Amino acid sequence: MSAPTTTAPAGAAYDAAAVRAEFPLLSGGAQLPDGAPLVYLDSAATSQRPRAVLDAERSFLETTNSAVHRGAHSLAAEATELFEGARETVAAFVGAQPEQLVWTSGATAGLNLVAYSLGNAAAGRTVPGHEDAVRQWAPGPGDEIVVTEAEHHANLVPWQELAARTGARLRAVPVHDDGVLDLEAAAAVIGERTRVVAFSHVSNVLGVVNPVEQLVAMTREATGGRALTVLDACQSAPHLALDLPALGVDVAVFSGHKVLGPNGVGCLYGRTEVLEALPPFLLGGSMVTTVTLEATAFLPPPQRFEAGTQAVSQAVGLAAAVDFLRGVEERFGEGAVAEHERRLERRLRHGLREVPGVRLLGDADGVDDGTVQRVALQAFDVEGVHAHDVGQLLDARGVAVRVGHHCAQPLHRRFGVTASVRASAALYTTEDDVDTFLDALSGVRAYFGVGR
Repeated sequence: MSAPTTTAPAGAAYDAAAVRAEFPLLSGGAQLPDGAPLVYLDSAATSQRPRAVLDAERSFLETTNSAVHRGAHSLAAEATELFEGARETVAAFVGAQPEQLVWTSGATAGLNLVAYSLGNAAAGRTVPGHEDAVRQWAPGPGDEIVVTEAEHHANLVPWQELAARTGARLRAVPVHDDGVLDLEAAAAVIGERTRVVAFSHVSNVLGVVNPVEQLVAMTREATGGRALTVLDACQSAPHLALDLPALGVDVAVFSGHKVLGPNGVGCLYGRTEVLEALPPFLLGGSMVTTVTLEATAFLPPPQRFEAGTQAVSQAVGLAAAVDFLRGVEERFGEGAVAEHERRLERRLRHGLREVPGVRLLGDADGVDDGTVQRVALQAFDVEGVHAHDVGQLLDARGVAVRVGHHCAQPLHRRFGVTASVRASAALYTTEDDVDTFLDALSGVRAYFGVGR
């Protein structure tokens, strides 16, 4: 896998502009009519891809494209080696073993896989030898599934469906005005009838980092270890150093396209004992050992959950994205990216607070006392101007942000709005990007004739 071509010596001061130059779309591929560069502040939706990722995927398609795990010819063997090598690279990125990482089409697919697998178990479709293990997680009438008020729809709707299919009750942990989970309420909600606790590592609306280890410990204590903890790591994987086994979660998901990688590929991490006990969700070729007209025996994980043709070139591209991120760390020093993004987060939040008529969601009294960890991602409301109008005016100034409910309608209702504007940064975002955005935002209300 190719590394970034940034030439800064190891330990040099972080240079976001040099990193940005490795992203073709940001370094000339997308420009304003006057030649000014695009200010891209929508990385929480989809990150841009460095040249190393584009090259890796293109190289695979041009030189190695073949079906993996199937052909006896040398091209297929080489493709399989790259595919499984990518699994090793991405698994190591989150502290996991290769057999603990399942390829999916994205985080949404991974969450649905777990939810429907538990539904299959509740219906009696279990893995021989693992019946007792999976049944402790499979909900039934009178059992409970716990989510939070801040979840992305992908980590809410599948659990609603599982509750409806099994007769379980869905319960939610609320958030405080500052966007932090109400842990006292969580302790009251999670109990002996809880079978699943699903929550995000980082809110895709508020940028708040949730206390994963504390929630896992709370769940184990309240349920005697009989509940499955499910982590949505989509917004943490691009910004935080992840060691999923150390966090203690049973399963976790993240998407390639939010970690500088391709669309159409994502990952499901699972503790070995969990993956071994979960019955399959999608069925077909490549995940079986023996098939007769009467019955089928399935492969062990991760292949048990990888039916059909996989996104091979995308997996290779995702591994290249991981290598790129590691390469940036090596050039600028461990923690350099995180420190850069912390500076962006402070600049973004403090700047937004100073714009008249702007209300940050989950900001409470606007005080930073160091107790709430956040990433450089923030949704906000502009008084008197609809979010879509704000987004269009910013777009006219060359600033790309997200508008809408960000697939988190319950959280928006919690803060009294139906839509918001979201700005989100990444390792290629510069301080000038943030300043350009704030300057453009400061003129929005005057343009629409409000707030005079």
